[in-house]
Amino acid sequence: MQYRTDKRSGRQLSILGYGCMRFPRNIAGIDMHKTEELIMRSIEGGLNYFDTALIYPGSEEAIGTIFEKNHVREKIYIATKLPLILLKSPADFEKYFEQSLKRLRTNYVDYYLMHMITDLDQWVKLKSWGIEAWIAEKKKAGQIRRIGFSYHGSCAEFLKVVDDYDWEICLIQYNYSDENFQAGVTGLRKAAQRMPVIIMEPLLGGKLATGLPKGAVEIFKKAKPNLSPAAWGLNWIWNQEEATLLLSGMSNMAQLEENLRLADTARAGMLGEAEHDTYRRALEVINRACKIRCTGCNYCMPCPRGINIPGCFSAYNTMYSMGYVEGIRQFVTSTGLVSQRSGSPGLCIQCGICESHCPQRIPIINNLARVRRRMEPLWLRFIGVCVRAFFAKKRI
Repeated sequence: MQYRTDKRSGRQLSILGYGCMRFPRNIAGIDMHKTEELIMRSIEGGLNYFDTALIYPGSEEAIGTIFEKNHVREKIYIATKLPLILLKSPADFEKYFEQSLKRLRTNYVDYYLMHMITDLDQWVKLKSWGIEAWIAEKKKAGQIRRIGFSYHGSCAEFLKVVDDYDWEICLIQYNYSDENFQAGVTGLRKAAQRMPVIIMEPLLGGKLATGLPKGAVEIFKKAKPNLSPAAWGLNWIWNQEEATLLLSGMSNMAQLEENLRLADTARAGMLGEAEHDTYRRALEVINRACKIRCTGCNYCMPCPRGINIPGCFSAYNTMYSMGYVEGIRQFVTSTGLVSQRSGSPGLCIQCGICESHCPQRIPIINNLARVRRRMEPLWLRFIGVCVRAFFAKKRI
């Protein structure tokens, strides 16, 4: 495992961090047996940074239980987050922080982040509620070791937020298809002058690993047959010295083992002109195929009408990257169009709840309408009505 230095604290952070939002699940929730195997193997492989959040279902409880059981708390660093979307008053700072400590089974957090800051005004409001004094109190007590924020907004606003406080870490979305999206490369370089920069979505929610158009996969394979598309995505981040570490939501052992192997040898400046040309050509193919830039983070869920919003968008993109038949197949299975509980995008009542929670600022309502026009032709709607009527009759 390679490490990069948190210059603010002197800590050595593994260049591969564990994103704890996508642990393997079963019918009861997080599969604790599989998750424990993954976490302990990652620590054995040298990984020491774990990123979670209070609003990730079951995540804090899972890693807290596993760390306590295996007596590894002092070997690793935990980053968790204050859920800004849940805050109603200054009293909630303490309320949610204590919830996280209890779930994590610890009395301190190594890195505590303001979750999903989108602009300076949001941070200014928190300051008017006394967040600075609260942070100072927690740091003095040793309960918060380093303070930071995760970000989803424009680059201009990101630069303002960076300048407005003595931050000690930040978390941004960044990958080779999003170089100028949100904070982007400009924000990365500015923030890295002051603090460690952690990268989320290095594979765009897995789409740069398993959801690429065939043409892009072929370009990567021809350039380096032994490297997977996922490896190309991770190496692009590690090539940049300003990126302290990247987070990967590894949900099976094969993903973890591949990433550990890559993290053993990755270094800044390892890519040459030939590799950069490969990314450029692959990106041209990807951009032609990707119509809705949804990462599948599920912040928009649950929809009050039962629409599987990420599933709809994934199927829509699949139609353009892998063909009409595969797109329709994925749409039918992911939305339950022919089941009794249809998740059709046509159920949308334009309440806007999803859009207010989307970190990518996707115009979800308009895009659901696009998906319906393209993915629910009259013949498919007719089949759905018939199938649902058939099963309803069978139950009577």
